[in-house]
Amino acid sequence: MTRFLRAPAVLVLLLLLLPPAVATPVSAQAVPGALTAADYLNYETVADPALSPDGRQVVYTRRWINRMEDKWESALWIMDESGDRNRFFAEGSGAVWSPDGTRVAYLAEGEPGGNQIFVRWVDRQGPPTQVTREVHAPTSVRWSPDGRLIGFARLVPTPPAWTVDLPEAPEGAAWTPAPRLVDRLHYRSDRVGDLEPGETHLFVVPADGGTPRAITSGPWSVGARRDRRPDVVGWSWAPDGRTIVTDGYRGEDADLNYRDSHLYAVDVATGTVRQLTDAPGTWTSPVFSPDGRSIAFAGYTRTRQTYRASDLYVTDLQGSAPRLLSAGLDRTPVDLAWAPDSRSVYFTAEDEGSSNLYQAQLSGGARPITNGTHVLRLGSVARTGVAAAVRSTFHKPPDIVRINLRRPTEIVQLTAVNDDLLAGKRLAEVEEVWYRSGATRVQGWLVRPPGFTPDRRYPLLLEIHGGPHSMYSVAFSPLFQWMAARGYVVLYTNPRGSTGYGTAFGNAIDLAYPSVDYDDLMAGVDTAIARGFIDEGRLYVAGCSGGGVLSSWVIAHTTRFAAAAVRCPVTNWISMAGQTDIPLFTHNFFERPFWEDPAAWLRQSTLFHVGKVQTPTLLMTGVRDLRTPISQTEEYFAALQMRGVPSAMLRFEGEWHGTTSKPSNFLRTVAYMDSWFRRHGQAGTAP
Repeated sequence: MTRFLRAPAVLVLLLLLLPPAVATPVSAQAVPGALTAADYLNYETVADPALSPDGRQVVYTRRWINRMEDKWESALWIMDESGDRNRFFAEGSGAVWSPDGTRVAYLAEGEPGGNQIFVRWVDRQGPPTQVTREVHAPTSVRWSPDGRLIGFARLVPTPPAWTVDLPEAPEGAAWTPAPRLVDRLHYRSDRVGDLEPGETHLFVVPADGGTPRAITSGPWSVGARRDRRPDVVGWSWAPDGRTIVTDGYRGEDADLNYRDSHLYAVDVATGTVRQLTDAPGTWTSPVFSPDGRSIAFAGYTRTRQTYRASDLYVTDLQGSAPRLLSAGLDRTPVDLAWAPDSRSVYFTAEDEGSSNLYQAQLSGGARPITNGTHVLRLGSVARTGVAAAVRSTFHKPPDIVRINLRRPTEIVQLTAVNDDLLAGKRLAEVEEVWYRSGATRVQGWLVRPPGFTPDRRYPLLLEIHGGPHSMYSVAFSPLFQWMAARGYVVLYTNPRGSTGYGTAFGNAIDLAYPSVDYDDLMAGVDTAIARGFIDEGRLYVAGCSGGGVLSSWVIAHTTRFAAAAVRCPVTNWISMAGQTDIPLFTHNFFERPFWEDPAAWLRQSTLFHVGKVQTPTLLMTGVRDLRTPISQTEEYFAALQMRGVPSAMLRFEGEWHGTTSKPSNFLRTVAYMDSWFRRHGQAGTAP
């Protein structure tokens, strides 16, 4: 519904007569003592904390910005369980402890190129051992229970089957390379590019180096890979080392399979494969219990819904009578880890912007065992009953924490990698807001500039998350902090379609995206304005990916925003289906294919609403984007130009999906948004 901000003359006169102290406009400029662009170049993150089996040491991945090469780099650090003796351990990431705690396996750059598996002894000096020398990079590393083998997944290429007879090129001739054969729907992937044809399989290699041996093979792939993308594989060793269980899909229709996956038991010695799950559905992330009697996993039965929260199940090695452990939770369990006594399963789950640690007993029923306004992600559980996790809050970037699972309210912070950066800085305050959108309660947050005073009026930035099935959280956000430091009040919210609020809430946009999510966003803006400190002439909207979809939809359905920054959007669902690396995701949002019923595809495409847009619009997309390809941006930009709407397009070099993976491009994203908004200070301006 279009909303115009043409106030009656009497109201305008009354506003002009208000004392300056009541409604003093605040220009969007840097707040003294707040975060700056230069500060971001010193920002660090942590991930993947791995406790030693005895719980005495933690290895984790630490990431920082290489300013000279404009990229993020990572290394492994190690510390005592108390956080003492925190020190560099090795170049690389993804550490996994050996069962006896003497060695750590990890991934790092090696010969002949790309990531390879390395092993380093913890209590001895000397260089690490490069265990693999694979042409195709290993992933998903796991130690065998006896510590003699290391398992991993990698691509097994399939050579092209089509050859033609051609005369030989003359010696020294510079003939054009042969065309690349494409004979499957999924042949490329964002952040990878063209995919080499093949399947992903599991291998084992001696832990002290040697020749890898395949334990799965054939025309199918391990890993619950949507659209056959080379994602991480969920798999686990049985405690006796004789069997592994993995997720994957063995159907002949794999290239046209969107979300189905099964669990399979594989005999390590013979490679014999046995399917454990019967019902069609999405079954992932299997983990053996320490006693070997049970397998925990997540998933749900097949559904046409665009979103469905996963459940937690447990079964035995025969796959008989799977039992639901998370009845009534309606939240997706991730980071599954067994208790040392095999009587319960720990996991984390998103809930209303936060993420906490849960415990599910084998007898059934799941409950949170931590609480708080934070984002907590479980890393590992030691046999001593101690867990390591990553935690972040509004004002604290990610750090490693230790949790005593016998007293889970005791969360001890072990690292402080950004304390030096934030020392003395004035951070923006964040306020949680709940509001009504029709009959629906929606959660959002207002980020207020440092030094905020309610008797002044501030520009408002509505920032919309992507997905669309994802969740804005209470974690630290450099983007929100920096925009607040520039004087904006930032509104971010989880409209219907978001995760963390249950299946019905997330599925509310099924076959109707965008729709009610737009209503929720506008109700959030109304809620912010009702607080009395927002300048209605300086409302701005932005978002990337799913946020690009919605921000381009917003400006076609209201003129209340002074300017927009539409980043990496989908604007034409029909062309998107043939351009993106996730075509089945696109088709799943429509009941029928466009060649049978194009009306729905056109109705939900923002390009076909562009005739109503009056808002000055900045478009920003990576030139290498394969998820929401830049052609989507180009179509929308051309239409805006043809209509004379003030618009500009920024084509980000070196970027795949999104505009922030390169540190300099993150800085440019925020700087260009700020500059564009400053140019356009009043809403409702006709083109």
